[in-house]
Amino acid sequence: MGCSLIEFASIHPTQQRREQGLHSTVQLQKLIQLPRAMAEADRISFLPLEIKLSILSLLRIKDAVRTSALARSWRHLWTHLSCLRLNSEQDPLGETCNTPNFYFVSTSWIQRVHRLVSSLRGPFLVFQLHFSRFCIFFSHSDKCVLVQSLLDLLLQKGGVETLDLLFFNDPGKIHLPWFHSLQVLRLSRCHVALPTGFRGFHSLEILDLYEVEISNHDLNLLLHTSNNLTSLMIRYYRALESGNPLSVNLSFPLLRHLEFGINEFVENVTVDSSPCLEHAAIALSDADYSSQNLAKMILRLVTSVAMVSSLKLDFDVLKCFSLVTLPFNFTIPRLKFLRVYLNADTMDRRVNDAFLWLLRSVPFLEELQVEFKRDSFQADRGSILVRELLVKKHDGFACLERTVTSVTIYMDTYVIASIELIQFFLLNAKGLKLLKIDYFDGGDLMPSFIEELQKVEVASSDAKVMFFNRVTDQITNLCLNDSN
Repeated sequence: MGCSLIEFASIHPTQQRREQGLHSTVQLQKLIQLPRAMAEADRISFLPLEIKLSILSLLRIKDAVRTSALARSWRHLWTHLSCLRLNSEQDPLGETCNTPNFYFVSTSWIQRVHRLVSSLRGPFLVFQLHFSRFCIFFSHSDKCVLVQSLLDLLLQKGGVETLDLLFFNDPGKIHLPWFHSLQVLRLSRCHVALPTGFRGFHSLEILDLYEVEISNHDLNLLLHTSNNLTSLMIRYYRALESGNPLSVNLSFPLLRHLEFGINEFVENVTVDSSPCLEHAAIALSDADYSSQNLAKMILRLVTSVAMVSSLKLDFDVLKCFSLVTLPFNFTIPRLKFLRVYLNADTMDRRVNDAFLWLLRSVPFLEELQVEFKRDSFQADRGSILVRELLVKKHDGFACLERTVTSVTIYMDTYVIASIELIQFFLLNAKGLKLLKIDYFDGGDLMPSFIEELQKVEVASSDAKVMFFNRVTDQITNLCLNDSN
């Protein structure tokens, strides 16, 4: 049925308002959904600040700065970066420089680093600054002043938790600021002095000094005020005062890892009251190996770390042991891992006795690594002596009788030169499962070499020999008992 004009007029306003309300509701829903859609399209902007900064830390600094153009919320986000790892072979913004002369414009490079640090808010979690060997400053004083001003700027920005400075050329005397929150300190090839009134880095957990020149007083002060150290590495300390060598007694209740490099500037080092110590490494460099005093000091240091489970003796530590009377009843009862250095060309009966004494001192040893050096593998007097001393059955080795299961021999030259050492372990290690020879060149493991090994009486029925050529990555396995 149709309707009159009057009826239509009375009905139309209601329908019109209903249609207008429905349209408004649709528009409102669209307005509500718009920011939701935008949020779904830009979820990264709604992440917590810590996660955003973690993402930025994975980018090159240049790319992190560019993120300021993404959105208003990202504009100054890069200034919160707290981890800087800078290398003089790269521009501070992260681009590798292909211009050779760049290495010589070191003053301008470190000035750019200074401007970059000035732009950041701080404090810093990590600040790593590595100078390449090609990094040369126009003047020695410029380098010292610029590095010092950079460290002072870090202090003004709130400090740093991990400081890592590596130099190939001594920058001059650096006064280390008092970073109260410092937890990790790594310094290499530099001259360091502590600030006036220094009372310690009380949060310091890791201290790594490599060829660092520092006064005896400052080094002792640094060590004695760092009670929370868990890892200490002092390699080849350089004394400032002539005729005043280092003498220190290390005592750290939380220390777990110790590395010490002995040279002419060290007079005495012992470890005391470090019940948590697990790993120790001792090395020699630029020292008088014929010195009785040096030999006694090395022996005192080794016997003072008898609580460790892992021990590494580099270079000619065993040569020093041959100069002194070794304690008969000495043991390292917890030791599970041992790495030693043997030089066959300087080996004599006393060095051999020192090596065997060390093996008898570790009754529960499980893994042994031997870095074996020999310049010649011909049948000279040295090789004949090594064969006479080693290639036979020995008694009194509790570790070889029961616990040693893995032996690795690292050769710096020819695999053939290690044959006497291989035969020694095959003859005496009754629980041996794997004997690995890591070598540089084996002459393709000549058949005569293999045949001589297969003649050895093997003490362990499970023993397998593996040859690894680190030049070609070739692995050759030999199961000896299949032929015996």
